[in-house]
Amino acid sequence: MTNPKTDLRRFSSRDGAFNATPARIVFGAGSAATVRDEVARLDRRKALVVSTPGRKAMAEDLAARLGDRAVGILPTAISQVPIELARQARAAASDAGADCIVAIGGGASVGLAKGICLELALPIVNIPTTDSGSEMTAFCGITIDGVKIMHESRNMLAHTVIYDPELSLGLSRHNSAASALNALAHCVDGIYVTSSSPIHQLAAIEGAKVVVKGIRAVWSDPSSLEARSELLYGAYLAGAALAGGFALQHGLAHTLGGSYKVPHGNAHAVALPYVTAYNTTFAQKGVGIVARSLGTDNLAGTIHDLLGELDLPVRLPDVGIGADALERIARITVDTDNGLNPGPVTYESVLGVVKAAFAGDRP
Repeated sequence: MTNPKTDLRRFSSRDGAFNATPARIVFGAGSAATVRDEVARLDRRKALVVSTPGRKAMAEDLAARLGDRAVGILPTAISQVPIELARQARAAASDAGADCIVAIGGGASVGLAKGICLELALPIVNIPTTDSGSEMTAFCGITIDGVKIMHESRNMLAHTVIYDPELSLGLSRHNSAASALNALAHCVDGIYVTSSSPIHQLAAIEGAKVVVKGIRAVWSDPSSLEARSELLYGAYLAGAALAGGFALQHGLAHTLGGSYKVPHGNAHAVALPYVTAYNTTFAQKGVGIVARSLGTDNLAGTIHDLLGELDLPVRLPDVGIGADALERIARITVDTDNGLNPGPVTYESVLGVVKAAFAGDRP
């Protein structure tokens, strides 16, 4: 006999930085041209444009579009957001009298904008040129003393995100693939993380399907604006899924990136099949739903196959990690765990995942 009370649906979602997404999304080819209007909508007049050195030309073009609503560009962003760089960028923003930050580029640019606004609390307009989805969240991994630590604050949540697929047309096939696996990792983590809301879990399910379909289309034809648009839409959904929270997948990827300099997309790619395999035991329902959206009953194995299909690393040695690093990777990952993973995050369990990633066998 069923119990009418215990069988009723029950859940509670986290507040603060969790489950929060930007107030405004502008999506479509050519939409970056509206940046001045979006800054004006925020009633801001001194936008500082943040980018990596490699995206400096894009930042200059954006500043020109902003016209008298720009105070300059800061093309200093690098991967993993070192705390020293974040502090320098905050000082630069203050010295310029910036009242808004506009970030253009991938996770490095978005991350530096977040690092600035963590303390300055300025409104952010994100214009992503890659497909990870981090532009949607109030979370940021900041590297301090060689360890990447996740920070959470509504100050880092963008007010506006402009998605223009034309800006990703020049992204290489490999970088597109690595970025897409980052987005897929957001969907997988987002389906089972214990802080996520049902709305964000639905974004994870649809996002995984769209990301996988989109990256295969981009891989086949990198010049296709339609393929780029669909993959970017998947990144948007993945970012919404990540807004629900993050768990072991992100913890391990951040250790690989912050402590061992593995590029963020590759770090997520090489960890994802093995973290997924571990968590499947503890979150069979959520993992199973995502698996079915991809037409499989073995999500971890399918992700492993996808890495091979996209010429991405499947073993830790592929990203320069030797056997002598495995125990330290496990310790750092456990020490920075946030307690939201469905399976226990112990030294023994994480070392098992890391050893599996080192071997690279199909889960």
